[in-house]
Amino acid sequence: MVLVYSDEKKLALELLNPGSKLARETDKKLIVAHIGKDNDPHEYIIHGADEVINVEYNEGFKADEYTDIIEGIIKDTNSKIILIGSNKNGKELAGRVAARLNTGCEMDCIKTYINNGRLIIERVVYSGNAVSTIEFQSEPCIITIPPRLHDPLPADKSRKGQVLNKKYHVKPSSIKILKVSQSKQDKINVEDAEVIVSCGRGLKNKEDIRLIDDLAKVINGTTIGCSRPIAADLKWLSDDHWIGLSGHKVKPRLYIACGISGQIQHIAGMRDSDVIVAINKDPDALIFKSADYGIVGDLYEVIPKLTSAIKEKIKG
Repeated sequence: MVLVYSDEKKLALELLNPGSKLARETDKKLIVAHIGKDNDPHEYIIHGADEVINVEYNEGFKADEYTDIIEGIIKDTNSKIILIGSNKNGKELAGRVAARLNTGCEMDCIKTYINNGRLIIERVVYSGNAVSTIEFQSEPCIITIPPRLHDPLPADKSRKGQVLNKKYHVKPSSIKILKVSQSKQDKINVEDAEVIVSCGRGLKNKEDIRLIDDLAKVINGTTIGCSRPIAADLKWLSDDHWIGLSGHKVKPRLYIACGISGQIQHIAGMRDSDVIVAINKDPDALIFKSADYGIVGDLYEVIPKLTSAIKEKIKG
């Protein structure tokens, strides 16, 4: 069987896309493991799952306890391929489950397929400079897949499947959660944004971010992103805006890079955007190699004109 799990429902639905392909290639069922409360587990079925293992467990995420549950589900279903969402909890869980089952584990896989009966995965290495191809030699195969890499399969309300409610023995964790508090964030979530206007070291002053903000607003996007220097070094924007290998990975419909040189660390965070527009005065800037459209010019001249032109277009 092919088993999918993530503690984020949106990510679990995304994983059903590559999971369904692997299920077809191996002629096996596609199963979703769900831990916690879910008012509509059938949503997994209409998005591609054949079966849902529903485990009511409301103690909050503790890696060692969730490892007991996922291990139990893997053994019950005889799953040979396990896809886990590559978020903070998922990465910790995947490593623990692999160690428990004495099997292989690969993180942040961008492509998966079956060749000669074995699972093959591809993952980005060396900060995006190369892609590594790996063949699993043992089973079960455990992999994690990053968010926003795949779109959920279209909903098909005619699909039929099974929801099984299960319980598993869990050894109580020695870890106790004393307090859960929301981190202070700006009123943005770049990872879910449809349109992002990003700024880089081409900006001369913090106050000039208003140019980026004006452009974002006029194209019905209120989300501003930035490269590492703006957030980490200059502190002109919070880390919530930081896009890159060490920041947030995004996949908007439109990404406009203003004054960003295009170092590989930044490209790794936005390379999956549907359309990329780059504005830079250096015609040899690396960002143009990743852009669908490029404007060579001083952002202090280009952005106000572009903002004005869009306003006129909208009025007309």
